[in-house]
This record gives sequence, structure tokens and C-alpha cells, in this order.
Amino acid sequence: MTVEDVAHRLAEIVHHQGDDEAAHGLADDLHLDVLRSIAAGAPDPEMLAAAALRSETVDFGRWCA
Repeated sequence: MTVEDVAHRLAEIVHHQGDDEAAHGLADDLHLDVLRSIAAGAPDPEMLAAAALRSETVDFGRWCA
């Protein structure tokens, strides 16, 4: 996974931000995929993590059952 991959995924989250459940699921999936990529030895893990954390700036309801 690259920072560009994360940027594309963030754009998808923004696209779905009107649907809290969809956006939240996409953000959770992004975070897991970034963690898996880092665990597998991705270069620049700090950059990947920082890029993924930008999902926290997208405005949608974050709630859990």
C-alpha cells in the first residue's frame, strides 16, 4: 500500500460521508489495511499511518452498537 492508495481510499470515504455507516466502515477498513501493510514491512510506515489518520478529519457520524 502506498500513500497514493490511501489518498484514493480517503476520497472514497469523503464521497460516502453522507452515509455514516458506509463512511465509518470504509475508514475502519482503511485503518486495518494500513496496519496490515505496515506489519508486512511497507516502506515509510509513518507516512502511511499519518495519511490514514486523515480519515479522522472527514465529517461523518462515528458511532458503535
